[in-house]
Amino acid sequence: MSRTRIIAPDLAIIGSGSGNSLVTPFWDDKRVVIAERGVFGGTCLNVGCIPTKMYVRPAALARGPEEAARLGVTQRTEAVDWPGIRDRVFSRIDAISEAGERYRAEELDHVDLISQGVRLTGPRSFTADDGTRVEAEQLVIAAGSRPVIPDIPGIDLPQVHTSDTVMRLDEQPRRVLIIGGGYIACEFAGIFSGLGSEVVQVVRGERLLRGLDAEISERFTAEAARRWEVRPGRLVRAIETGGTGVVAELVHAGEAGGVAETGTGETERIAADIVLVAVGRIPNSDLVGAAEAGLDLHPDGRIAVDAFQRVLSGGEPVPGLYALGDVSSPHQLKHVANHEARVVAHNLEHPGDLRESRLEPVPAAVFSDPELAAAGLTEAEAVEAIGAEHVTAKTQRYGDTAYGWAMEDSTGVFKVVADRRDGRILGAHAMGYQASNLIQIAVMAMSFGIDAHAAARGQYWIHPALMEVVENALLGLEVPRGSAL
Repeated sequence: MSRTRIIAPDLAIIGSGSGNSLVTPFWDDKRVVIAERGVFGGTCLNVGCIPTKMYVRPAALARGPEEAARLGVTQRTEAVDWPGIRDRVFSRIDAISEAGERYRAEELDHVDLISQGVRLTGPRSFTADDGTRVEAEQLVIAAGSRPVIPDIPGIDLPQVHTSDTVMRLDEQPRRVLIIGGGYIACEFAGIFSGLGSEVVQVVRGERLLRGLDAEISERFTAEAARRWEVRPGRLVRAIETGGTGVVAELVHAGEAGGVAETGTGETERIAADIVLVAVGRIPNSDLVGAAEAGLDLHPDGRIAVDAFQRVLSGGEPVPGLYALGDVSSPHQLKHVANHEARVVAHNLEHPGDLRESRLEPVPAAVFSDPELAAAGLTEAEAVEAIGAEHVTAKTQRYGDTAYGWAMEDSTGVFKVVADRRDGRILGAHAMGYQASNLIQIAVMAMSFGIDAHAAARGQYWIHPALMEVVENALLGLEVPRGSAL
């Protein structure tokens, strides 16, 4: 009769994404356990931020002839080598993941790696699938999230993919149906359309990326519809095999989120080689048994934490128990998870000197076509927060700046929202070339309390760099003018 293996480490971590960074030199003379049910390295490395951006760049290059034609240059994209692109991406990604796993499992004597699923059995203990029990002094839940799989007949067909699998296809699909209107759906729409696939994007609402500022969302929806086919106000009711691919049956979405047939009672049918389901992500709190362990959960399944990232139970922090990243954060962003990991690392090592997580302003970018970025409040949120009479906003077109002329840009915009009473920047929103870089100056100003006029006039701006679009947006706000000229 075999005995149950019991490990009693100083620190246990569930998840090998940002949680992996918690193993600092502080723990060199202590015992650590890392549990990972999936591929080592987490979402960002393996199926998220990094590999998707490695597809975004070749897609942008493949779209190059369109921009070149505006500038009097004739180019053409002769071919796209999907297997070559895929192998370039994952030969690097897989090697990093494998090296990280090998380092933790084989090269560190004080670290035990449990490559299995685990479920909590107490506030700082869990049991692995093989029965191994871990009873830790301190425990961090960094279990991440996974794609939402809607209840649609045919959703389990082999031609139906999520972001976890679609990047490893053997061949580039000729026709792609994308379900969803969020950042993952829009990034893949930009990737596949840029590489030459026909893309049809089905979205329940009337706009893509509805969480962004309404003006930016409307502008992006219009631009996306120029680059690929967008079917707003639709739901996929069923997916079935058809030829070598699939056929999806669409119906009009009801106003309250239900399903309503078209006026004639007819449905729409779309044939595709593959379907990409990208309707959101769900925290993995259920997979680790958080509710059964008595931990507090938000309505969307996230584990509740306090400002110090301590997990709550009955509204009170559980001693020695922390959570970070997608399993607990409202922001499914790697840079947020990394920040939270730094906070948790400090708090684990200095329990008498706890530090709080900083959540605002949180910037985010969508690497679609065109690119988008946002930080802080939308204009509507600002109006709700401080009143319409106190809000000032300015939308600056790329095409009204010198570098915009050089690009012959007709779509890019940078929008700033501020408090007209004191010039405090409340939000920034960008759509266009290098939006994710342009947003950073506004993020810095918001983070360090620099008012709009001081940010615009308190420094030099390189002329005629594209960054002048940010300068002009700041100068266009109706805010108090300081002494800087």
